[in-house]
Amino acid sequence: MSDERLKILGLNIKIARLKAKISQEQLAEKIGVSRETISMIENGNQNTSVVKILDIAGVLKVEISQLFKDI
Repeated sequence: MSDERLKILGLNIKIARLKAKISQEQLAEKIGVSRETISMIENGNQNTSVVKILDIAGVLKVEISQLFKDI
């Protein structure tokens, strides 16, 4: 079951990724997960660690607070 907070986080990650013009596959490779994992995170279907969220923020060159916006 998906939590609304995970859906918002996932959408924020997706928006930041698209703005950075990085594919799911490229992001996945840079943080050491599968493309499917990125897809599940972006769709709010998978919880992930704070460390991975920090990694995502670093790759996308955004503040971590941007990824948690509106949660």
